[in-house]
Amino acid sequence: MGRPKALVRDGTGRPWVDLAVATLLDGGCDDVVVVLGAAAREARLLIADRPAVRSTVAAHWASGLGSSLVAGIDAVTSAGDGVDAVLVSLVDLPDLPAAAVRRVLGPSAHRVSAARQATYAGRPGHPVLLGRKHWAPLVAGLRAVGDDPTRADRGAGSYLRSVGAEQVACDDLWDGRDHDRLPDPVQ
Repeated sequence: MGRPKALVRDGTGRPWVDLAVATLLDGGCDDVVVVLGAAAREARLLIADRPAVRSTVAAHWASGLGSSLVAGIDAVTSAGDGVDAVLVSLVDLPDLPAAAVRRVLGPSAHRVSAARQATYAGRPGHPVLLGRKHWAPLVAGLRAVGDDPTRADRGAGSYLRSVGAEQVACDDLWDGRDHDRLPDPVQ
């Protein structure tokens, strides 16, 4: 990409990070924690000021996806606001529809024990819902990977497979592809 994805803007000039926040809120999330890494100071300025949005920095963001996920879960648990579940998404999904967020969130009953993952044409993707009961074992596993340089950090994928996360088909809503190239500039 050539620069931090949190600094990228869509073809109209809107920051991807702001699009992601808006999609999560429009999709039914009550609050959003934005986890920043590279260029955190600059990226924080691109997040629209909303009462339901806060940010945190993943100190070890360069080590992989897992460190960002741990930082986000740590931010939620340290706030102590009785959250039952977190919905995880990525900044490089500027086309993610709010309908996919709503579908993965599903009914609020039993969210504390839920593990759900969006799929697109059978491929696992985002968003991912993790109920509170999954946070401690997931974080412990991610920290173990981070402490072992022989193991690749692949985020929550192996954990989701090990617990049999519910696969939520969203391919009728979108293709699920992340963006690894800069968008064309506005003409």
